[in-house]
Amino acid sequence: MIQTDIIIVGSGPVGLFAVFEAGLLQMRCHLVDALPIPGGQLSEIYPKKPIYDIPGYPSILAGELVDRLMEQIAPFKPGFTLGEKAEHLTRLEDGSWLLETDAGTQIKAPVVAIAAGLGAFEPRKPPISNIEDYERKGVAYMIKEPEMYRGEKVVIAGGGDSALDWSIVLSEIAEEVVLVHRRSAFRAAPDSVEKAMDLAKAGKIKLVTEAQVVGLGGEDRLSFVEIEYNNGTRAELPTAHFIPLFGLIPKLGVLADWGLELEENGVLVNTFDYSTNLPGVFAIGDINTYPGKLKLILCGFHEATLMCQSAFRIINPEKKLSLKYTTVQGVKGFETANT
Repeated sequence: MIQTDIIIVGSGPVGLFAVFEAGLLQMRCHLVDALPIPGGQLSEIYPKKPIYDIPGYPSILAGELVDRLMEQIAPFKPGFTLGEKAEHLTRLEDGSWLLETDAGTQIKAPVVAIAAGLGAFEPRKPPISNIEDYERKGVAYMIKEPEMYRGEKVVIAGGGDSALDWSIVLSEIAEEVVLVHRRSAFRAAPDSVEKAMDLAKAGKIKLVTEAQVVGLGGEDRLSFVEIEYNNGTRAELPTAHFIPLFGLIPKLGVLADWGLELEENGVLVNTFDYSTNLPGVFAIGDINTYPGKLKLILCGFHEATLMCQSAFRIINPEKKLSLKYTTVQGVKGFETANT
């Protein structure tokens, strides 16, 4: 079992910044996220989308913001459980909380901060009748370990950043990468499109446009996909892997079963410290709701800061909270204080 001070459900930008604020107060954090990499939507859906309302940055790419946040929290050595969904939340006799993931990982802490963005993300599945028969048998909706595709034939479907970026990455790993898109134009960042086109010209990516995957086949596992072109003609492509990357659908999921007070798909909080109706459980970022709520990253940063003040009092009831400034003490000073 993992023990920490604060369990953070969600590793998006607000969850990551909460690690920094907690670290300044000598509190340890462990983050849990169903996605395989930190960053939430910023990493998984639009890593190359510019963001314009982060203080100090006239413009910063979403993926770069995640990189900067990861650099900022590195001194506080947070723990990560990635690629696993937070499933059960149980209050223990001593008042602390036990979180269990769908993979059986158990994490205990006196404080839980829900920073799950718009909720748990589920993959947007294409309407292929037998697709679930091949899940874990060649069909995957996200890429966790690129190396597992080394020397393999891979078909990727989609026209956004994730589809293009993963096609580019796997072109250096897989034996063959086929990118299928129902249109001739892509919705991804221009530099990704240009690089994919260059790789296609070099024969490292095979582009199949104005078509979509409509069928899957194979005995024990996937061995081919069926393509239907916009003109109605069909063809089969031999492959061991089919990865449809059509984005993710946000849902509250199991959060709705934790006993939290909800309102319009959001978790109701007290704006004094963004606490929920459950003692020791807070909700910060897009997952919460209150009068005047704005779903902006910078607002989530503010919420994380106030949340950590109350979390300190729960974790250290015998200590007096003394607010200090990083301009005076520096991050290294907070990191080494009282150790």
